[in-house]
Amino acid sequence: MNARPVMEDGTSFLTLPYPVLLESGTELPQVTVAYRTWGRLDADGGNAVLVCHALTGSADAEQWWAGLIGPGKALDPARDFIVCSNVLGSCYGTTGPGSLSPFTGARYGAGFPITTVRDMVGVQAQLLDMLGVEALSLVLGGSLGGMQALEWAALHPKRVRSLAAFSVGARQSAWCIALSEAQRQAIYSDARWRGGGYDPLDPPTGGLAAARMMAMCSYRHWGEFAARFGRESDGSGRFQVQNYLRHQGEKFVGRFDAASYVTLTRVMDSHDLGRGRGGVEAALAALEMPALILGSVSDVLYVPEEQRELAAHLPRAELAWLDSPHGHDAFLIDTDEVDTLLRRFRQRNRYRYGYPAHISAF
Repeated sequence: MNARPVMEDGTSFLTLPYPVLLESGTELPQVTVAYRTWGRLDADGGNAVLVCHALTGSADAEQWWAGLIGPGKALDPARDFIVCSNVLGSCYGTTGPGSLSPFTGARYGAGFPITTVRDMVGVQAQLLDMLGVEALSLVLGGSLGGMQALEWAALHPKRVRSLAAFSVGARQSAWCIALSEAQRQAIYSDARWRGGGYDPLDPPTGGLAAARMMAMCSYRHWGEFAARFGRESDGSGRFQVQNYLRHQGEKFVGRFDAASYVTLTRVMDSHDLGRGRGGVEAALAALEMPALILGSVSDVLYVPEEQRELAAHLPRAELAWLDSPHGHDAFLIDTDEVDTLLRRFRQRNRYRYGYPAHISAF
């Protein structure tokens, strides 16, 4: 067990003190978590903020959400102790398919156990315990990050003082499951997947690139593609939008792992806040902390009806919209608007956070 974090290029790595029992019944005897922190934890441990990343994100929240973290921002290290950890099953430092299995001595690969959003939260809870975080003034995230934020509130209602969930629903829809399955089938069809015997040293890059190209079409909006690319070609008979998608696929295989992609899309499919809690409406009604629900009017992946459902059944929800052409990715692109909405939300609820009187500006 590592009682002290191992540091590498600003990222810390901790091996959790206890095995992780997954919802599937499988036990992971050793889990290492990659995480980043900004700011200092107050003596009472109550100024912590947990940032939860989306599907292909990492612990480096200051890179992919730079518009929200910094002096005068919604997440200010002068006031907040900000934590972002890489999720279980990813390929950015936390235990996942690319890790060595203590059972075999080889990498888990395609044999990594079935995992859920609740399993991710369980790992994060152990990490926060080790960091001395007793309460979260705010837990937030978008897409898969929003699923984690909602599960945090449901699993630890006395520990979470407020939550913000962006571009997500109360459960994974049939539409999203279908799109993810199509992407996984692209990976499975790659000869390098080897009929399910995935070799981490020879990953199915072509299948993963195709999966990313499909995903990009659901992350954006047809209107944005029409305005940005139209029917312009590059002179060789190929449309500019084709070049864009191919570039996105090629870039993605250089930074992500196919088995992690399969694992994490299955995690998202498992998302159902109402499972074991009497249904979605009952589960949401039990969350009494202030909540900011934010959607994009052009989101075709997690459509606005899903954010309306969340806000309708959360007792203290505020519903806000990004009037953006950027579709599902708006919460990552229109960060000035997200920052403004989040700062106003935190200002309205600041007295619930227990901050000292001299720390009041958002």
